Amino acid sequence: MCQTAIKLSEVSSMVKKATKLMAFMFVILMTLVLTACQKAPEQTAQTPAKPEKPEVILATTTSTQDSGLLDVIIPAFEKKTGYKIKTISVGTGQALAMGEKGEADVLLVHAPDAEKKVVASGSAINRRLVMHNDFVLVGPAEDAAKIKGKTVGESLKAISAASIPFISRGDDSGTHKLEQNLWKVISIKPQGTGWYQETGAGMGQTLKIADEKKGYTIADRATYLAQAKNITLKILVEGDAKLLNIYHVMEVNPEKFNKVNKEGAKAFADYLLSSEGQALIAAFGKDKYGQALFTADGGKTEKDFGL
Repeated sequence: MCQTAIKLSEVSSMVKKATKLMAFMFVILMTLVLTACQKAPEQTAQTPAKPEKPEVILATTTSTQDSGLLDVIIPAFEKKTGYKIKTISVGTGQALAMGEKGEADVLLVHAPDAEKKVVASGSAINRRLVMHNDFVLVGPAEDAAKIKGKTVGESLKAISAASIPFISRGDDSGTHKLEQNLWKVISIKPQGTGWYQETGAGMGQTLKIADEKKGYTIADRATYLAQAKNITLKILVEGDAKLLNIYHVMEVNPEKFNKVNKEGAKAFADYLLSSEGQALIAAFGKDKYGQALFTADGGKTEKDFGL
């Protein structure tokens, strides 16, 4: 009987302990539930409300696409704002033409003289400097025209004199506009010669064609670095002041084109110039190439570059 009493006592003690443990666990569970309920409104507030007009048409140069920059910027913008970007990647000339027809909401381009004309016409507003990098003159490692270390003007003269293939984009892009101006400065008209060829294509494709033909071309540094693993072309001329490459963002004028997504365009332009957008631009490429492909220039103007 004594042994049975001890066992019953032990059982009673165990039951009491179990009851206390269950009560303790219940308190913890209720605390977690109440805490989650208190945080729910805060988490809901962080989710962006769906915009009235969510789709934003971005017309931009192929370099922002081919370099991979948009693959970083756009998802971050969409997540933060709820807008959805529809990207049309073409030459800057075509992107500006879309703006002049009201066929885009926002433009991200790199042809300053042409951009100013579009703003002056009233087709675009709020032109703001976003970033810059530079152009480079690339060619085969053997460098038959012996241009390495020369100025860009001297290099183009040497290519012309040697009649070695020069592959132009020929697509009225910002890169093509700059290249055409460089030929004009040295009083050479390359069109119609056997060594000068136009692709009518974007920067990535033009680099591949130049590589296949063992020719020279001018490319923005970002796209060249992004494509370098796929081609054998080398940077032969760089650092010339004439090779500066500046990007601006502009909103298509809603007063001239009433179908423009005014709020969406402004939201994207503002994001590019925000501290978050500028930080993404400044960091882009460092992990993969060991150097940033663009320099963030929020708050600067062309006067800061002596233009």
